[in-house]
Amino acid sequence: MADPRVKAYAIAAAVFALDRLTKWIVETSVSALDTVPVIPGLFNIVRSENRGMAFGIFNDSTNEWRTTLLIVLSAAAVVFVAAMLWNARRLDRGSFWGLTLILGGAAGNVFDRAAWGKVTDFLDFYIREYHWHTFNVADSAIVIGSGLLLIDLLRPKRQAQNVS
Repeated sequence: MADPRVKAYAIAAAVFALDRLTKWIVETSVSALDTVPVIPGLFNIVRSENRGMAFGIFNDSTNEWRTTLLIVLSAAAVVFVAAMLWNARRLDRGSFWGLTLILGGAAGNVFDRAAWGKVTDFLDFYIREYHWHTFNVADSAIVIGSGLLLIDLLRPKRQAQNVS
């Protein structure tokens, strides 16, 4: 694949597909009452639905505009990131991978929100009674992509030599 745009969009599509596949598996085989231990004392597969956004923010909101607002803002973010990847040749490696993962993850979650008004989360990490908020593959891609962007921003860049 010579064109980095094709590579970026293909990888984002693969993240989207993996997210949809894993959510479908959980939605069809795990009930809301099930807990499937994977690593006892650390990691379970559960099924929860998030009608809000990250960390359950707005999940309990009854405002009729909540879902519409979240879809519009998320779709705008997807379009913005896709536009940034249009100039993939100009991006550093960290920014390229970060934006690609963010695009795939954001597209996965906005699809769910637009299609069903909610996002299925199923990865449950915990230590004793302290549980992290459940999340999914799309959330993981967004967090990893954001971390790569942050590292790329903080990394010192080489300065071009002054040419006279």
